[in-house]
Amino acid sequence: ENLKKAVNEIEGLKVKDDQFIEMISCDTTKMEQLKPLLTEFIEKYGIPDYLINSVGYAYAQYIENLTLEDFKRNMNVNYYGQLIPILIILPYFMKAKKGYIANVSSMSGYIGTMGFATYVPSKFAIVGLSEVLRQELKPYNINCTILYPPAMDTPGFKKENEIKPKECFIIEERGKLLQPEVVAEIFIEGILKKKYQIFPGEAKFIWRMYRLIPRYVRYLADKMYINARKELGKE
Repeated sequence: ENLKKAVNEIEGLKVKDDQFIEMISCDTTKMEQLKPLLTEFIEKYGIPDYLINSVGYAYAQYIENLTLEDFKRNMNVNYYGQLIPILIILPYFMKAKKGYIANVSSMSGYIGTMGFATYVPSKFAIVGLSEVLRQELKPYNINCTILYPPAMDTPGFKKENEIKPKECFIIEERGKLLQPEVVAEIFIEGILKKKYQIFPGEAKFIWRMYRLIPRYVRYLADKMYINARKELGKE
């Protein structure tokens, strides 16, 4: 239903008669399901100019409450859910000697925080993959982009909040919740400018601080965590 609404909205933004919108609903973590659908799409319409991977969710919980399956599930969606479309489209991009791959990581792709033990590794993995793709695909004229969004006001964020540790809420009070429409606009603008890294909102400032003075940033993060525990009467 949400996909249909998105298609209808995009249809109204077309500027040329030959532009078209195609909706495909499938599980991007299943190669056997996605590959024939994308192959059929390419045979029908040709090789796309861009592959934009916007896949993921956060399962925020105390680490002692997590199971191995929780870790596998989060990695499967957040990492393999982006890797599999890349593996399918990449041979076409390489043969055409052009293409663009845009992946979505997170602020959690460069700094870890308590409560996100399953989420953070998956977002670090996306950054590592993108680093390899950026360099290795240069001879094929294929560009790459990584988006590092902060927390956004989405249904997924509301779902995450249902079980999130209370410390996380206190720590996140300092941050600004961005609207997905704003982040999407920044993302597209960055892609059109061929930016490798895109940092919406406060993400860029925190990234720069963490690069320049990592020990101090960790100290501040730890202090916020300790203060949150004190506020909850745990210290």
